[in-house]
Amino acid sequence: MLEEVNKPFGIPIFKTDIRSAEMIKYASNAFLATKISFINEIANICERVGANVDLVAQGMGMDKRIGHPFLKAGIGYGGSCFPKDTKALIQLAGNVAYDFKLLEGVVKVNQERQTILVERLLERFHSIEGKQITVLGLSFKPNTDDMREATSIIITESLIQLCAHVVCYDPVAMDNAKGILNTEITFASNMIEALGNSDAALILTEWDEFKEVDVQVFKQMKSPIVFDGRNCYAPEVMAEMQIEYYSIGRPNIPITIVK
Repeated sequence: MLEEVNKPFGIPIFKTDIRSAEMIKYASNAFLATKISFINEIANICERVGANVDLVAQGMGMDKRIGHPFLKAGIGYGGSCFPKDTKALIQLAGNVAYDFKLLEGVVKVNQERQTILVERLLERFHSIEGKQITVLGLSFKPNTDDMREATSIIITESLIQLCAHVVCYDPVAMDNAKGILNTEITFASNMIEALGNSDAALILTEWDEFKEVDVQVFKQMKSPIVFDGRNCYAPEVMAEMQIEYYSIGRPNIPITIVK
């Protein structure tokens, strides 16, 4: 039946046994999750040696054995598939007395990655009690309102626990987010409103609206300080605009620090 339905699309059809088919699904998502955690670990090393993870990923991806997809450093994966399938495959392995160390490491790296922006925020401010922190992007990826396993859930809750005033904006996922995130959060109707009077901004989802905006918009903040979890902007441009900018796996360009 599935073969008949998909025949008009001219897509490859691979027939196998049920157990192998299920394993293909788990293994595929686990492998893609592994690529994401791997490039995030490379980003950590890049920051320590002064390399640029975007250039590293571009060079790696030119090797056809590796490819460019899912080599995008950031704040980890979310959604319904990768977290569920990696954990399920680890459990499946455990059920047959096999310790899947590599995949356990992938999950651990991703969990650590989800709090990196909060850690860097605290390194910069030491305390964010009473400060207004803007969160841009709530869905686990752009072009969806899906909040399942979204990093924004962990980050906003951490900010609230640290006694910050949190203001959020997402172009699509706001309605879903309001039923999930902490009730102390303020939701803005647009990016400009979200940034007004803000002490720092965190970018969690790489929406086109954020990537294509004139970065002058950040100058209206109380302090133009941006922690970009998705590497949306060129550090050189942000430095030229005198915006204090922290990205993932790329050298920071010093500017006159805003007190």
